[in-house]
Amino acid sequence: MSAEHVQLPPGVEVVSTRSEAAAWIPAGAEARTIRVTLSPGDPGAPPHRHPGPVFGYVTEGEILFELEGQEPRVLKAGDALFEPGGDVIHYQGANNLPDAQSQLVVTMFAPPGTPILTVVSAQELAERRHLRVTQP
Repeated sequence: MSAEHVQLPPGVEVVSTRSEAAAWIPAGAEARTIRVTLSPGDPGAPPHRHPGPVFGYVTEGEILFELEGQEPRVLKAGDALFEPGGDVIHYQGANNLPDAQSQLVVTMFAPPGTPILTVVSAQELAERRHLRVTQP
């Protein structure tokens, strides 16, 4: 029986389900829960990738979110996000608000000892530019 058909106790809500997420989890992965807090107007990390899938939730504010192959979109408090990790470039995870902090909490499934993110080189960005939906 799926989570949508189970009677949940008061105060418990399924926000998002990603049935295909398990296919992206590397063998032997550990789960890491990460909170990202961005000050007003913070552009976030430069283009990067993660060693495994990331599943999370915007807890406060608005995040400008862009993954390779997808149009940039604004995620607001209460919105869920997913990225497969691996080879996919995470272009933007910026605070979309100029006058308030934004925050998200994610769980990443990654091989033990791997970095949370790896910045992508300018050369690789140029080589993969054709995979970006919007180009600067």
